[in-house]
Amino acid sequence: MQALAQRARIARGTSGESRWEMATRPPAPRLRPYLRDYCGYTEEAPGPLRRAEFPMPQVVVIIEFGPPLRVFDAGSDRRHASYPGGFVAGLDDSFTVTEHDGLQRGIQVNLTPIGARLLFGVPMAELTGRVISARDLLPRKHAHLAERLEELPTWDARFDLIERALGERVDEARHALGVVPWALRRIEERGGAVDMRALARELGYSQKHVIDLFREHVGVPPKLLARLVRFERLVQHLKAGASGTWAELAQRFGYYDQAHLARDVKQFTGTTPTRARATLIDLAGMSP
Repeated sequence: MQALAQRARIARGTSGESRWEMATRPPAPRLRPYLRDYCGYTEEAPGPLRRAEFPMPQVVVIIEFGPPLRVFDAGSDRRHASYPGGFVAGLDDSFTVTEHDGLQRGIQVNLTPIGARLLFGVPMAELTGRVISARDLLPRKHAHLAERLEELPTWDARFDLIERALGERVDEARHALGVVPWALRRIEERGGAVDMRALARELGYSQKHVIDLFREHVGVPPKLLARLVRFERLVQHLKAGASGTWAELAQRFGYYDQAHLARDVKQFTGTTPTRARATLIDLAGMSP
């Protein structure tokens, strides 16, 4: 039964003119505080394909086997960089535009902020709003992780290697995280609907000290993290095809009103809620 539980789930399909394959598997239970999920992917399209990636309360690691993605500078449709082997994207309050020439293949690893803090061993503020080569951040022993993963014959074998590498770093880490993991859980459990003054009182610290702790171990202040958590709940709801007026959704997910929801969606996606919903519905078609 254990072997069956470890088998990756493979899904294949089309989206427009592109064809894709995705492989997923739940992370090992002991790694779930550090590893949200991972996904192996292959996508083929007849020509260049560009899309916006929305910010979430996670640190994204892209390990590339094929030609590297072009990652565009914020607010630019021309200036971009590529990172052979892959890259790490820290928490951000805006969307990121990526593009490939018709083929991409690799693994996306979505780390919790605490998982990223332990894996990379640097203050998370150093990653906030930035995209950095994975080879510059990974521990020296894993500098050639992309090549090792590409050589493995199955997605399960690749996921096993990722879990071993992260598990080793978690066991080796000596960073004092203090109250931050508890505060993160509180924000997530409440869907981002947390009063920051009350949170600081519960922790027994000043608001300034809590913000400093979050900048080091998460990368962003707790208020922004709460906004990202709330936005992610909204995104998952829309991707599932759920209905509801914007006013109803604002009330359901803890926004002050519809205008408040619209402002957050505009900042995080660069477009209107209606257009963002259409984009999410298209992306839902690529979910395994």
